[in-house]
Amino acid sequence: MRVSLAAPQSQPPSAAGPYEVYAVRYGVLPQFRVSGLVAGADPSRRLDIPVAFWVVKRPDGRAVLVDCGFYRERLIEQWKVRDYVKPSLAIAALGLQPQDITDIVITHMHWDHAGSLDLFPKATVWMQRDEFAYYTDDAWQPGGAHGGIEPDDVLAAVRANTEGRLRLLGKDQEVLPGLDAHQGGCHTHASQFVSVKTAAGTVVLASDNIYLYENLEKQTPVAGADRVCNLDAQQRILALASDPRLIVPGHDPAVFSKFAAVSPGVVRIR
Repeated sequence: MRVSLAAPQSQPPSAAGPYEVYAVRYGVLPQFRVSGLVAGADPSRRLDIPVAFWVVKRPDGRAVLVDCGFYRERLIEQWKVRDYVKPSLAIAALGLQPQDITDIVITHMHWDHAGSLDLFPKATVWMQRDEFAYYTDDAWQPGGAHGGIEPDDVLAAVRANTEGRLRLLGKDQEVLPGLDAHQGGCHTHASQFVSVKTAAGTVVLASDNIYLYENLEKQTPVAGADRVCNLDAQQRILALASDPRLIVPGHDPAVFSKFAAVSPGVVRIR
């Protein structure tokens, strides 16, 4: 079965939610191996992929980041990131400053998704309890796994906890009315994805639980994840979204052509 990504039908006003959702590209990883994104892909295929986070805005002024990008110069140089914009500056395209960010939902602890927590010191941080527990403990013990996790990012999460700004989630749980977190995908120890009620219907920010639209279209798991777990998460994501086109994968450049641009590198999901 192939998933249709045709334009969704607008929802009736009574079903409309309060949120606006934007994807913000803050850099590009050049010539990334597609086999590192799609299990079983031809290892010779390469793709310039965006590094991105998502902004969820509510009319009452609440401004939520889903993931927060990274800014450490060592990683910018290591990954040869092109067109880089510091996340705290990239949000200016949406009329936001770092102090305006009220909440950050971390989908998982990889460096390109959780590497800027300290740039938004007023935000309440939300992540899965199991993700926080593992990467602050067993991941660093003999036999643990912490590939793609930066120690400084773990310390930033611990600091948010000691400052009373961390909220730990269990499995499927409401973050704010109309904005829910869902554990699943097995991309990291306890990665999560986010569903958001909007005027166009329910948007699902899959993050790296789905790397590319190709994962959905071919029903192929993301590289490196447990196959059964990841395909199950894909089905849950499809069931949550009002339309498959309202599913936003973590690193597909097509996101920034499928949706209308509001400024360079920023599109509105609807």
